[in-house]
Amino acid sequence: MSQEQPRRPREEEEQRRQRRQPDFEPIKYGDVFSVSGNLASKPIAPQDAAMMQSAEAAVLGQPQRGGPADAMRAAAAWNERAGLVGRGDRSDVAEEEGITVTETGVPGGRIITERVAGQVVGQYVEGSPAAEAQSQVAQQSAITIGEALEATAQSAGDKPVDRADAAAIFVAEQCVTGSNVVVPGGLAASAQTAAAYNEGTLRDDAKIKISDVLTGATAKLPADRVASRQDAEWVVNAEMRTGNKAAAHPGGVGASVAAAVRINESITNP
Repeated sequence: MSQEQPRRPREEEEQRRQRRQPDFEPIKYGDVFSVSGNLASKPIAPQDAAMMQSAEAAVLGQPQRGGPADAMRAAAAWNERAGLVGRGDRSDVAEEEGITVTETGVPGGRIITERVAGQVVGQYVEGSPAAEAQSQVAQQSAITIGEALEATAQSAGDKPVDRADAAAIFVAEQCVTGSNVVVPGGLAASAQTAAAYNEGTLRDDAKIKISDVLTGATAKLPADRVASRQDAEWVVNAEMRTGNKAAAHPGGVGASVAAAVRINESITNP
């Protein structure tokens, strides 16, 4: 008995610690955003949210209301209240691979893309604040399908090309050619070749990326024209149907064409 007595406080502390253990999981990146891999399983930490707030403020002038920073802050606050993370905690993937907010300039505005560890967690369009003589320059400022594909090379350039991307690119090419025949050596042909190659390649760093296919897309298309709502619907549907997804990939082909259409409509209907 005398030998066991010193161990009792330690045992009681262990029992208290076990009683404090939650019977629920923290809110993870995969619960809030359409992300995959290691990031999806990581709890959203307070310092991750603070980093995203700072990144948004640096590019936008202030954090975006209802944007990724707001969502991360709310999730991190819940995790902290539940005792699942500490106020000074930061996820290792966010610290090692970074949290960024970038802008891609397009005629009539810019596309804002927000990433955590290289994966897109938000993308939206900001129109140009200048409105004078808008009706005279609307057609000149409108974004073409080729320009939207070039924007994809920047917003999702590091993503390996898959069959869903190839299908979306094929439909985008169809929109400008008016033909359902793949143009030999064109964007769709290159995307289909890349998707087939990637399926047989295990290492991500060896796969063909979207930027490899879509950089300089306008010059690679046999024709080009302003992106319309119907174009966006066709491209997004092709991507979702082929990839068996509920939504287009953030920053991907369908999302970029849809973003271009929103800018075009804001120009023509200010």
